[in-house]
Amino acid sequence: MSDIQTRADIDRLLYDFYQKIIKDEEIGYFFTEVVKLDLIHHLPKIADFWETTLFHQVKYKGNPIAPHLAMSQKSPMTKAHFDRWVTVFCETVDGLFAGAMAEMAKQRAQSIATVMHIKIKTSLNF
Repeated sequence: MSDIQTRADIDRLLYDFYQKIIKDEEIGYFFTEVVKLDLIHHLPKIADFWETTLFHQVKYKGNPIAPHLAMSQKSPMTKAHFDRWVTVFCETVDGLFAGAMAEMAKQRAQSIATVMHIKIKTSLNF
């Protein structure tokens, strides 16, 4: 297995990840019922986010907390939900890639989920 090296690798990772996550019994409903995620429009934005995060290419310009905060106002997102997101993300990375960048992606996913959960919990006083 090769490491995550290009935008195409990020696109592949995210496509596979979202195919799994929208069907996930624990958190899939966030993407299919709570926000009815439009993958055609969402994937390029989230790929920009990950390209910025992993390759330090400034592609993403936005606030990733805001849409998640809005989603959590509709249906509260708990630590267990974020943990599940991280688990599926890491499993997807491990199924496709191996190497330093793959490990960094998994570490960043954990960090992002932790920060997002704390900010949402603080903002909504869960």
